[in-house]
Amino acid sequence: MTALDITAGPLPEAEHQSQLRRAMIASTVGTCIEWYDFLLYSTVTGLVFGKLFFPKSDPLVGVLEAFAVYTVGFIARPIGAAIFGHYGDRLGRKGALIATLLLTGIATAAVGLVPTYSQIGIWGAVILTIIRFIQGVGVGGEWGGSVLLSMEWARTNQHRGFIASWPQFGAPAGLLLANIAVLVFSRVSGDQFLVWGWRIPFLLSIVMIAIGLYIRLGIMETPTFRRIVAENRVARVPVIEVIKQQPRSIILSALARMAEQAPAYIYLAFVFAYGTQVIHQDRDFLLICLILAGVLSLFTVPFAGYLSDRIGRKRMYLIGSVLTGLFGFAYFAMMNTAMPVLVFIAIMLSFVPHDLMYGPQAALIAECFTPRLRYSGCSIGYQLASVIAGGPAPLIATALLAATGSGYAIAGYIAFCAVVSIISTAMMPDYTNKDISEEHNRP
Repeated sequence: MTALDITAGPLPEAEHQSQLRRAMIASTVGTCIEWYDFLLYSTVTGLVFGKLFFPKSDPLVGVLEAFAVYTVGFIARPIGAAIFGHYGDRLGRKGALIATLLLTGIATAAVGLVPTYSQIGIWGAVILTIIRFIQGVGVGGEWGGSVLLSMEWARTNQHRGFIASWPQFGAPAGLLLANIAVLVFSRVSGDQFLVWGWRIPFLLSIVMIAIGLYIRLGIMETPTFRRIVAENRVARVPVIEVIKQQPRSIILSALARMAEQAPAYIYLAFVFAYGTQVIHQDRDFLLICLILAGVLSLFTVPFAGYLSDRIGRKRMYLIGSVLTGLFGFAYFAMMNTAMPVLVFIAIMLSFVPHDLMYGPQAALIAECFTPRLRYSGCSIGYQLASVIAGGPAPLIATALLAATGSGYAIAGYIAFCAVVSIISTAMMPDYTNKDISEEHNRP
């Protein structure tokens, strides 16, 4: 960080608007790259890893074992949130974001080089687990910084939901890129997909790191952090302070994400195991369905963020939570017909209720935390959901399917997650269109 970044006063209106646009682009592109890295792993787990790293197991058990490795990345995310939240609140949003981009991107590229079970036995799975953990640490620090880099450049209080939704836009964009990459190299490699085709999308992460670094290095630090530094209010140990001062906000943030995160990873990761092994759909057909669902999310995520500025963050989030709890049953009813048209509709619509929560979610959570502790607080609250929701979800879905043989058991689990989110969100404060720049007391 340069001295100018820290000491510069308010910028002229035109320059501020220019920096806001650059921050939104940098947040969105950087988040897109990091979610490409993380979600690529999600896509490939159900298709490849069970067969290549756990070949001696029954097919469904092999998928279960592969999802156990997959879950490690989610366990690591709160650790990354604490590490990078500390530095983001101490040294600035920009530096922490550059570090997370490098860490996640290098780990993703390394996945493409891991030897399989046939080459080095169980050590392939061990290496995969270690790399997945490192990847999770990087992603754990990414979200909070991306949201704040964008949101803290907002000029007024009236558009924070929309502005903060653009880093969220990076998730469907990253999923879209990941699925396109897998589809392209599935077609190019054909029967060799399990030999070398699946590795290329991971190795392409190196190119994406270079793009992300070029964009992020050109942004100034946020006005909020520069003001905190100028007023000598930087927290000494922000992670400890936010846990002591705002534990309720951390816990509610994590629980509110249950309906958003658990179903999302069922719909984007477990769908390949269910789609190929239970209803016997073609791998590429499922990829195409997910790609088109990702295209739809490119519109619904920012639109939900925009609506949250009009009708309120909590109300928008509660609508999405209720729809999520109901849609799970419709989803598996359509999937179980095994009719391509209905399977397509189920997958295409699966992320719409999710997006109604995901759009306003960034502002809903970040607004709850005081500025000097905001990176640590919102990152920890957001990423704790990875341990209780996103990480275990495909594992729980696979176990429920193995135990009951029915997708409706999984729909029941989704409904339970929705109930948890509805209760938690109702208990959260709503700072829609309110001033969040001062160090006032937060629940």
